This record gives sequence, C-alpha cells and structure tokens, in this order.
Amino acid sequence: MKSLLTDAAARSADYLDGLKGRRVAPAVFDEAGLDSFAEPLPTGATTAGEILRLLDEIAGPATVASAGPRYFGYVTGGALPATVAASWLATAWDQNGFSATSSPVAARIESVALSWLLDLFGFPEDAGGAFVTGATMANFSGLAAARHKVLADAGWSVESDGLFGAPPVTVVVGAEAHASLLKALAMLGFGRERVVRVAVDGQGRMDPAGFPEIDGPAIVCLQAGNVNTGAFDPAAEIIPRAHDAGAWVHIDGAFGIWAAAAPDRTYLMDGFAAAESWATDAHKWLNVPYDGGIVLTRQPHALAAAMSIKAAYLHESAERDPFDFTPECSRRMRGLEVWAALKSLGRDGLAGMIERNCRQAARLAEGLAAAGFDILNDVVLNQVMVSFGSPEATERVIAAVQEDGTCWCGGTLWQGRTAMRISVSSWATTDDEVEKSLDAILACANRVRGD
Repeated sequence: MKSLLTDAAARSADYLDGLKGRRVAPAVFDEAGLDSFAEPLPTGATTAGEILRLLDEIAGPATVASAGPRYFGYVTGGALPATVAASWLATAWDQNGFSATSSPVAARIESVALSWLLDLFGFPEDAGGAFVTGATMANFSGLAAARHKVLADAGWSVESDGLFGAPPVTVVVGAEAHASLLKALAMLGFGRERVVRVAVDGQGRMDPAGFPEIDGPAIVCLQAGNVNTGAFDPAAEIIPRAHDAGAWVHIDGAFGIWAAAAPDRTYLMDGFAAAESWATDAHKWLNVPYDGGIVLTRQPHALAAAMSIKAAYLHESAERDPFDFTPECSRRMRGLEVWAALKSLGRDGLAGMIERNCRQAARLAEGLAAAGFDILNDVVLNQVMVSFGSPEATERVIAAVQEDGTCWCGGTLWQGRTAMRISVSSWATTDDEVEKSLDAILACANRVRGD
C-alpha cells in the first residue's frame, strides 16, 4: 500500500506540475485514447499498480485542465494544495461522516468548519447547516427546511403527510433563477413552471417593482451572484417585504456569497444576512476538490425536521450528528476540505484571492473592450460576458478559443444575445496567465473578424 500511494502521489504531482504548460481542453487524440476503456469486464484480476498506470497514462491526458490557471468555465475553482492533501488523507481514513458515533473526527471538524463559515459570512452564530454535494443539493436542503417551516406554520406536517392535500405554497423566483434552483424545486414537488417569476433588469437583478403580493405559505428565492453577470438581487429591499408577508427567504449564492469575505465586495451582500437559508459551493470560490456544497440556515431545527432519521440502532450522541441535517446518510468527510481551505488561507488570504480574481476579470473585460468588443455586463465580481458581433461570429470565436487550448471559456445566451462567458475563480490564476489568455482570445477573435 505504501509504495502504491507513493506512486499515486508522484503521478499526481507530475500532473499538477504540468498544468501550466499543457492545453486546457484535451486534444482529439487524447480523448480517442479513452476508447481503450470500453472493454468487457475482465475475468481475472489487474494489479493496483497497473490500474494506476492506465489511469495516469491514458485517462490523465484526456482530462480538462480545470485545476490549472487558465480555465474560465462554469465558475470552477481549482483545488488549493492543502485541500488536495486533506482529501487524500480523508480518503485513506475512509470515514463515514454519518454521525459522531461513526466518525467523531468528521463530526467535530464539520462543526468547526460550519462555525467558521457563519463568522466569515456574517450570519447568525446560532445558525446551522450541512455539507452536501453541491449547490443543487444545498438549494434542495434549504428549500426542504423552508417547505417544512411554512407548512408547519399552516398546521401541516409535510414529513408525515406528504404534499397531497397540503395548503398551497407560493414560490417566488426571479426570471433569471438558476436551473439548479428550479431543479431543486421540482424535486421537492413545487414544480419548475408553477413558480411566480419576477421580471429582472438588464443585469439579471430581480425588479422590486414586480414583486408580487403574497398571501399564505410562501418561499421567496433570491440570487447572490447571477451565473452570467455576477449581479445580486436587491435583498435589502425585497427581504423585508417578504418577511412582512410571513415568507421564508432562501438565497441561491453558489459563488456570489463568497463576496462577503472580501472587504471591497461586501456591499454586494447588503441585506442577504437577513434571509432564512443560504446555499453555496465550496468547490467554486473556496477552491476545494469536488464535491463541496454547503447549506446554511438561521433555523437549523427546520432543516433537522426535514432531514433527520430515526431508527432503533441509531444512537444519538452529545455531538452534532451530520445525518440530522443532510439528505444523505452514508457520506464522505466533506467538511475536512473546507476546514483545510479556511485554515490554509485564513480570512485575509481568502479575501485576497477573491479580490484578485475580481481584478483579473475586470482586466479581461478592459482588454476585450479596448479591442472593440462588447462587454454585456457590469463587471462587479468575477464574471465577464463578451459579444464578438453577430451570434455566428461569437460562436466561432468561442469554438476557436476552445480549440486553441490556451484557455477555456464557455458560451451563453444572455437576454437575447449570444456571448462568451468568462469566470475567474481559481487560486492558481496569476496576472501573467490572464494576460496570456487575453492575448489568445484576442488572436482568435481577430482571426474571425478578418475572415
């Protein structure tokens, strides 16, 4: 085992060392190598060393270099060195982070990490939460707590009696609500199309003038960080109105909530701390390995009511039991990597990383605008949307950038305009890498413009 893990560490280190020098998207011939995995189930055994070699030499080249410094797709962070090492150790420990009895260390470190997050974001210290797979399940969990509370206030136990015959719940979302939030609502029985949609402005922010009158059980979903523009809904205006109507307010803040950790960006989070629940991803701007979603709530009893389980063989402990707050029972030790990231960076280091990424996004927008291309959003955070002219021209530039391999950016359709979407979210992105990427994007765009 020791020699195998030493080999794995060496191969992993070589992979990470090579990220700066390789293309971001794998080449066609690298992807073709994956065909060798399409074989019948082997009859006999294969050594662990051979398995490791196959993965490193055949699968490794076909990976997307999203852990490197020039990947600007999908608001994807890299993985900080301390979190990679902590993840390896957690895998070796092989803890089931189910309860304090199944793993005292998992339960204790989760509790510490949660308290650090609440402090970091400026949320109530008596709030609670849980570590889940990603923002989809974080939204699901926060909204499950909301469903429990608003129906319990109406005299209905959804956990006991389900939704058949339950009082109707009004769910309010912005017209730019993220697809993962709508998926979570669908899984909870609220439906994607049954929601009340509020119009948004040119940056995707919910328009307070369009906020509806609410009567009866209600959940209001706001956004901290639009996935295209980085814009924030006007929480300070909307949340008091929602509370006056007795609604639970849930925040989808997959990456935007991290603005609370950066002094120059905290204004974007004005009013959001008054919500009842918040969902975010640690594998985005905290830069921990996949997967790392977080749900936080000022009403942990509601989350526990929606998520906890009871069985004769499950013995409650004096410690916080994670199974009381998560959709899963058996689960990996996700809290360790969040703890490692926060311990590694500290408050100042995290703020510096977020501010640096925001500055780098602004530099990309500035360089593209100076070359005559249209920036479609106010660059207030780490998101940039750029149009290179017609939809066809923009799509050709996106394809050329991805084929070039220097960096990777995706496409989007924003309020009727085709755009390239740039997300700067990695600790590994340096200013030099930004300039290298800008040069590559401009070269691709100028070739398309010259055709």
